[in-house]
Amino acid sequence: MSQRIQIFDTTLRDGEQVPGCQLSTEEKIMIARELEALGVDVIEAGFPISSPGDFLSVVEISKAVKIPTVCGLTRAKKDDIDVAAEALNHAAKGRIHTGIGSSDIHIKHKFKSTREQVLEQGVWAVKYAKEKGYEVEFYAEDAGRADLVFLAQLTEAVIAAGADVVNIPDTTGYCLPDLYGKRIQYLFDHVSNIHKAVISVHCHNDLGLATANTIAGLTHGARQAEVTMNGIGERAGNTSLEEVAMIIQVHKDLGLHTNIKSERIYELSQLVSSTMRMPVQANKAIVGRNAFAHSSGIHQDGFLKHAENYEIMNPADVGVPSSSIVLTARSGRAALKHRVELLGYHVEGDELNTLYENFLLVADEKKMVHDADLVTLVTNLEILQK
Repeated sequence: MSQRIQIFDTTLRDGEQVPGCQLSTEEKIMIARELEALGVDVIEAGFPISSPGDFLSVVEISKAVKIPTVCGLTRAKKDDIDVAAEALNHAAKGRIHTGIGSSDIHIKHKFKSTREQVLEQGVWAVKYAKEKGYEVEFYAEDAGRADLVFLAQLTEAVIAAGADVVNIPDTTGYCLPDLYGKRIQYLFDHVSNIHKAVISVHCHNDLGLATANTIAGLTHGARQAEVTMNGIGERAGNTSLEEVAMIIQVHKDLGLHTNIKSERIYELSQLVSSTMRMPVQANKAIVGRNAFAHSSGIHQDGFLKHAENYEIMNPADVGVPSSSIVLTARSGRAALKHRVELLGYHVEGDELNTLYENFLLVADEKKMVHDADLVTLVTNLEILQK
């Protein structure tokens, strides 16, 4: 089995479903080109039948990028598939992403249907989409809560019908990593033709487990991860692209790899944040402003002695210019001395102790001490010594 993980980015489809974060076609094209430069394998560009804007976006993104596969989402309906196929007409590599609910909750309460009818409709949709001449990915919506025996039957049937990729989504973010991993393993153990398709994982973050579930799926044999930049998406969001990419890069013991050029991550994160008008939380893994910031005195001292004491990644690996030492009342003498030396001052011994005492008074009052404050503190110390 290949150890390369395909990165399927749905920032421009699932990510754009966040209320208030809709993008213009021009903004989508700009982000799509940056996703191509980042090295993603698939760009899900929209849901073509949902609106004229989504249709146009899929058309224009198909024209704008050449290396990634461009994907359009559909329901298991003829009109959806027809419109998606039309929208993908200019794609160098196109994919129709069609599917239907697989859990009894969806089958009964969303589709008012039966397992038998859902299986039949799923197989029909894959065969019909395949006739359009594109790759076909089938999603078994709400697979995280589906009956495993039926999920295996459905997976085997759509692969037999021609599905190139089968997506096993944890649509509601319900699963625990151990259980989700076992779901993927169950499919590999019970679907006779599973190696004829790529198994994909698409996880939501309702319980904060999207990334953990995705990694569990990959370690049990899935070879495509469906993600968004900054983890944006419906409700609590989707699996974060940057988290998956860097987990795989840091944990080389997993034996997996991607084509992601990680040094481009931070710049793209900022672009997505600004165009979608959705700030990145400060403590967001990898791309938050505090991800490489150190404020505790113990951490600062350890970091200054050897960065790997408190950093498992080099910030440059994800495009962050450098780590930062944030001076607060929790900071110690080592961090203070380091910062004032960067400003061109040299303090030692009793002079440093006095400076540190004065620094703490300012830090307690201002919460965060900036370079201008330090210059004032050092200048006042020099005046007192004269």
